Amino acid sequence: MLCESSTIQSAATARAIRRRIIDVACASRCPHVGCALSCVDILTTLYFGVLRLEPWELRDIAILSKGHASLALCCTLAERGILSEEMLAGYFRDKGTLPAHLDRFSAQGIEVSTGALGHGFNIGLGMAFGFRKRKSDRKVFCVIGDGESQEGSIWEGAMFGAKLQLDNFTAILDYNNLQGYGRPKDLCCYEPIVDKWIAFGWQVVEVDGHDIVALTEALAMSSENKPKIVIAHTLKGRGVSFMEDRLEWHYYLVTEDIKEKALQELV
Repeated sequence: MLCESSTIQSAATARAIRRRIIDVACASRCPHVGCALSCVDILTTLYFGVLRLEPWELRDIAILSKGHASLALCCTLAERGILSEEMLAGYFRDKGTLPAHLDRFSAQGIEVSTGALGHGFNIGLGMAFGFRKRKSDRKVFCVIGDGESQEGSIWEGAMFGAKLQLDNFTAILDYNNLQGYGRPKDLCCYEPIVDKWIAFGWQVVEVDGHDIVALTEALAMSSENKPKIVIAHTLKGRGVSFMEDRLEWHYYLVTEDIKEKALQELV
């Protein structure tokens, strides 16, 4: 359980990361702001509480499989001091440093190249299997999107992870209920999502995906010789009222005027 001071600090850290997202999105004119804002509390919980990062060569692995939200990971890595400010300033720029989808060769802390949905999840499962074979205590955490859960590769991986009892692997579903073209239930419904993961042999925990205390407890919970998935109920565009639960913020760009309005809400 986080103490009150740690909870306040975590909330302040998440707010600082959201401010970075707005700043960089405005400077680079990049899309996918809404889906970046929705997973900030998940990434804050991982990088400022859960992950073992020292020594670096024995670190736990965190993968953002929903790679279109790369800005959230890059800003989190910068806030954590893993990614330099100079690298972040080159995000989504001509002759810059960081592409709009994640490239593992671009910077320290970006563990897997993602953007093709479903791939990061399965690479993470393979890494967890490799750690198990080497008798390493390293853990793998992977953030997936709800639209990504429509991919058949996700369910192939779900069978693989359960069969091999990969309890060193935890998936976190950024369940913001809004993908690129609408509500998942109206496009390619995967419900009942909880029952499906249970049926595939996973331990399932549901939490408020913006509650860092609840996320921390869920991620620390024993998985009883099963891989675990934390279904984190989130809000697309979280933290900026006019972006929250709005489909257009999968695509819209942050202008200077919008930036100022957004930052006023993220104080």
